[in-house]
Order: sequence, then C-alpha cells, then structure tokens
Amino acid sequence: MDRLGLRAARVGEALLALGLAAMVVMVFGNVVLRYAFDSGITVSEEVSRFVFVWLTFGGAILVFAEGGHIAMDTLTARLSQRGQKLCALVSNAAVIGCCVLMLLGGWKQALINLGNVAPVSGISKGAIYGAAVVAAVCIGALAARNVWRLLRGASAADLAQHAQTD
Repeated sequence: MDRLGLRAARVGEALLALGLAAMVVMVFGNVVLRYAFDSGITVSEEVSRFVFVWLTFGGAILVFAEGGHIAMDTLTARLSQRGQKLCALVSNAAVIGCCVLMLLGGWKQALINLGNVAPVSGISKGAIYGAAVVAAVCIGALAARNVWRLLRGASAADLAQHAQTD
C-alpha cells in the first residue's frame, strides 16, 4: 500500500476500535443498569446494533485491503505463474461483480429505508444499508486496483505480498 492507503487503513482501524469500544460500553452499561438498578438505556440497544453492522462491513474492508480473507490456494499453488495470474484476475473480477450487485442492492435498500426511522433512537434505517454501499465501493475499488496491478505485470504472489507487507 502507498502512504495514502496506509493512512486510510490506520484511520479505519481507529474508527473500528472506537466503534467497538462504544458498543462494549453501551451493551455492558445497559446490562449493569438492568441487573443492578432495574433500569436501562433503551437507545443503546438500537445504536449498538447499528454500530455492529458498520463494524462488520468496516472490518471486511480492512481485511480485504490487507489480503487477510481466507484463501484456498490448493489448486492455484499448483498452477504456473500465468495460471495463478489468470485465477487472480478472474477472482478479482468476480469480487468486482459482487461489489456491483451489493452496491446496487444496498443503494436501493438505503433509499427505500431512508424515511423509516428506528423507533427509539430516531436514526434512519437507511444508515444500516449505507454500510453495504460504503463496503461495496471500497472493496470494489481495492479489487479494481488489484486487477490494474495484474494487467500492468504484477504476479498473484506480488499482490499477496504487497498487501501483507503494508
């Protein structure tokens, strides 16, 4: 990754850590309030659920950027470098295709649910589907960058090594 990508990854990690900390505080605080004081903060349940959705999609973006998703390389490891490169091109093209579908579906759902609000917090339910839109754009851009690198001469091993060293 270049410096901009590295900074973006660090900002993403910091946001995920803040989101996780906020979610833990809200859920733990609500549990303590329920059992110790027979009360609770009703908004924390909805907000923590929204934060959890964003954490999941944000984590998927960061893991894709770092090349950390589970990979089955039993077949590709036995192929020639040309075959490995072709498999990497096909798999990244498939990722881009899935991201396009996720972007279109997430966008439609966000628009449909924009006017629907969560009953307690009043947050638009479109915000949940916004996480899918952001993830689709980010992961699609990262996969497009991989395709670009492969077409410019990088090998499949170069992509994996580049993602892991940064």
